Amino acid sequence: MTTDPWGRVDDDGTVYVRTGEGERVVGSWQAGAPEEALAFYRNKYDALVTQVELLEKRLRSTDLSASAAMTSIDKLRDSVKDANAVGDLESLIRRLDQLSGRAEERKVEQKQAQEEARGQAREAKERIVAEAERVAAETTHWKSGGERMLQLIEEWKKAPRADRPTEQALWKRMSAARNSFSKRRKAYFANLDQQREGVRADKERIVAEAEALSGSTDWGPTARAYRDLMQRWKASGRADRASEDKLWTRFKAAQDTFFDARNATFAERDAELQVNAEAKERILAEAKAEIPGITDPRRARARLRDFQEAWEEAGDLPRDVRDQLEGAFRQIEDSVRRAEDAEWERTNPEARARAKDTVDQLSAAISGLETKLEKARANNDTRRIKEHEAALEARRSWLAEAEKALGEMS
Repeated sequence: MTTDPWGRVDDDGTVYVRTGEGERVVGSWQAGAPEEALAFYRNKYDALVTQVELLEKRLRSTDLSASAAMTSIDKLRDSVKDANAVGDLESLIRRLDQLSGRAEERKVEQKQAQEEARGQAREAKERIVAEAERVAAETTHWKSGGERMLQLIEEWKKAPRADRPTEQALWKRMSAARNSFSKRRKAYFANLDQQREGVRADKERIVAEAEALSGSTDWGPTARAYRDLMQRWKASGRADRASEDKLWTRFKAAQDTFFDARNATFAERDAELQVNAEAKERILAEAKAEIPGITDPRRARARLRDFQEAWEEAGDLPRDVRDQLEGAFRQIEDSVRRAEDAEWERTNPEARARAKDTVDQLSAAISGLETKLEKARANNDTRRIKEHEAALEARRSWLAEAEKALGEMS
C-alpha cells in the first residue's frame, strides 16, 4: 500500500483522499505504480488550487461583479467538494468560504457605488431638466433657445442612467418642457405673422394715400402730408420682408414723383426771381452805403422807409439767396432802431432828471468831504486825511462822468 499525507493507494489500486470526515474513494489505478496514481490525483488537486488562486486574484485586482464572483465560487466549491483529487481539499473549501465573504463585501460596496452613481445621475438629469424647464418658460430668444434645448437633449442622452422610476419621471418632465417651448415658439411666430399682416395692411393704405398725392401741385400742404405719411410709416412697425420692400419701393416712387415735380417748379420759379434778387442786391448796397452816415435818427428812419418800400416792390427772392439777403437788410433795420432807442434814452426827461439828481448828490457829497478834510488837517489826523482824500478823488471822478452824461442829454 502506498500512502501520502492527504491520500493513499490500496493494494487493489483503489485511491483514497483523507478529509476531516474520514477517507473517500476518488478513483482506481490499475495502469501503473501506486506513486504514479498519487501523482496523477495530486495534479488534479493542483489544478483546483490554481482555479482558486485565479479567482482570488480576479476578486482582488479586477472589477469582477459580486454576482459573477458568487457564481464562480459556488461552482468551484461544488467541484472541490466532490473532487476526485488528492490534497488538502478542506483548506480549499475554507479559502472559498473566505472568497464568499469578500464577494459579499463587494456586493455591498457595489450596491453602494451603484446607489451613489444613480444619485449623481439623478442630480445631473435634475439639473438638465430644470434648465430645460427654465428655457421653456422664460426664453424669448427663439433661435438660441431652440439650440440650447437640443443641446440639453444631447446632454440627457450622454448622462448616466438613474433608476428606472426616476428616469421615467424626469424624462416626462423633459419631454413636457420641450413641448412647451415648441408651443410657445409656434404661438409667438403665429402672433408675429398676424401682427405683420396688420402692419402690411396699414402700409398698403399709407402707400395708396402717397400715390394719390403724387400728382398734387398744392406744394406746401402736400409736402406736409408726405411728412405725416412718413411718420405713420415709421410708427406702424414692420411687415414681412418681401412686402416691406415692395411697399417701400411704391411709397418712395410716389414721394419722389411729387418732390421732383415740386423741385422742378421751384427751380423754374427761382430762375424767374433772379431779376428780383439783383434788384434787392442794389437796394441793399445803397442802404449800406447811405444809412450809417445819417446821424439824425428821424432822417435815418425816413430814408429807411424809402428803402423798405423799394425792397417790397422788388418782389420775392429765390430760395437759395432769400435768407442771406433778407438777413442783411434786417441788420440795417436793426441799426436804425438801435439809433432811435439811443436818441430816446438821451432825450428822455426822466433820464435827464435822474442824471441831474446824480450830479447834485455827488456835488453835495464832495462839499461835505472837503469840510471833513479841512477839519482832519486842522487836527493833524493823518489816517482820516488819507481816507477823505481817497473818497474825494473817487467822487470827483464820478462827478466828471455824471456831468458829461448830463451835458450829452442837454
